[in-house]
Amino acid sequence: MIVEWSDLPARDEYLWTRVEDGSVAARLRRVIDGWAPRLGFDADRTAQVQLAVTEGAANLHKHARQGEMLLRVSRDGPVAALEMVCVDCGPGIADVPGMMVDGRSSAGTLGVGLGSIVRMADHTGLYSLPGRGTVLTARFQASGSPTSVPRCGGLFRPIAEEEECGDAYAACQAGDVVYAMLCDGLGHGALAARAAAEAIRVLRAGPLPGRPAELVERIHRGIAHTRGGAVAVAAVDAAAGLVTFAGLGNVAGWVVTGERRHGMVSTPGIAGHRAQGLREHVYELPPDGVVVMHSDGLTGRWGPGDYPRLFGCPPLVIAATLLRDAGVHHDDQAVLVVGPPEAR
Repeated sequence: MIVEWSDLPARDEYLWTRVEDGSVAARLRRVIDGWAPRLGFDADRTAQVQLAVTEGAANLHKHARQGEMLLRVSRDGPVAALEMVCVDCGPGIADVPGMMVDGRSSAGTLGVGLGSIVRMADHTGLYSLPGRGTVLTARFQASGSPTSVPRCGGLFRPIAEEEECGDAYAACQAGDVVYAMLCDGLGHGALAARAAAEAIRVLRAGPLPGRPAELVERIHRGIAHTRGGAVAVAAVDAAAGLVTFAGLGNVAGWVVTGERRHGMVSTPGIAGHRAQGLREHVYELPPDGVVVMHSDGLTGRWGPGDYPRLFGCPPLVIAATLLRDAGVHHDDQAVLVVGPPEAR
């Protein structure tokens, strides 16, 4: 069975930055110059990505409140891409279709509009609520490479004073089943990041398919030499309409559909140190159902009813919206979303 893992970017391939002035765009273009050749991007494709990033930064600087941008390298199986995530807290876009037209500009930006980003990217996602803010995602691949849109979308960011994040995740497709794992390393900083990275290594080193409870038990044994953490694994079988979930510690898991969500149950404990009574549970997954997992760096005080049509968006858009609104600023944060097959 072919198993294709989505890899987290290396520390030097992942950059969050606030967009508070126009100088940010020049810095981001230099970052793209450094990353693109590693991924096989030619000069023309690199220039397109730089133009899209410049437009995204200009939109945030001119129009948005609390605008932030993420640039990262994304590796999904054999496919590598550059991804851009733009996030703000308002004012939002009332006329989303109109703003996607090339040449539309409302306040002296480049004048090429969000439509140019859509045209140059291999895949984009956009969600906006007036008064609440906007999330824009764009994925760029090298010219001639097969287009790949991951069914999973995840984000992580460290607590403000740390460079390394103690929360991490992994996802892969094994046959018809998507396996999603999220680990919240105990505490913060390098030791927490080491525990989370070791959880990913142990999971990837073992065979698939497997039962989530067995995978969590494997991780529990494999990270005993670290400070440990909270771990959960979900096996998402869209064809069967089922999610099998096992968790150890405080990792939240939800099945979301329409305006409802259903929580998935974890067992109290600390992976690597204390795991008694570990169990797995099976939940129904409707055809349009979305699976959301997050660390306690996000509060659980969000609900699908507060976000009309969000859970029909691409998984990375969902993840970015929840990170923006539910993220706790004094903790590491990670969120992982598995969408239905048609969301790819």
